[in-house]
Amino acid sequence: MSQHTAAVAVVISDEAGRVLICQQSQGHRLWGLPGGKIRSAESPIHATIRDIREETGMEIDIVDLVGLYQLTGGNSTALPDVLVHVFRARCSKAEATVNSPGRISHLTWADPAYLPDPMTATAKIAISDAVKGRSGVVCHVQRNVEPDIPDADSADTILGTATVTSAA
Repeated sequence: MSQHTAAVAVVISDEAGRVLICQQSQGHRLWGLPGGKIRSAESPIHATIRDIREETGMEIDIVDLVGLYQLTGGNSTALPDVLVHVFRARCSKAEATVNSPGRISHLTWADPAYLPDPMTATAKIAISDAVKGRSGVVCHVQRNVEPDIPDADSADTILGTATVTSAA
């Protein structure tokens, strides 16, 4: 595909081993890792720190690069290929707040063994790699067939079927 986008995501774990995930507020409302597109003339590290601050209000320290994940395919040829830089990070406080309600609707700490559906293909693989302690992974990821777009009233239903717990 001729279009190509660069993005970042970050795996942040709490002391209980749970990972911070977010749910998109529009479209298919997939669960995924916090992050976003890299802006022009911005490094992946700066994009990661900026996106996490904008989306969650959290200040993070990058620990290492989990991997580079090349996302391709999907239902639509209009979707660009995406090179996602996934970092591992730690934070000084485990309290996250939805600061970008136009982009994400929910944040939660989830047990990596019981992640909610639907989840982005990149997030599933990157979380697994991070939990196993892997670094420097280079991986091709095929987009999942996207689920039906849920009704606006069904967000609570989606949350209700997920086996996740919120940080107290």
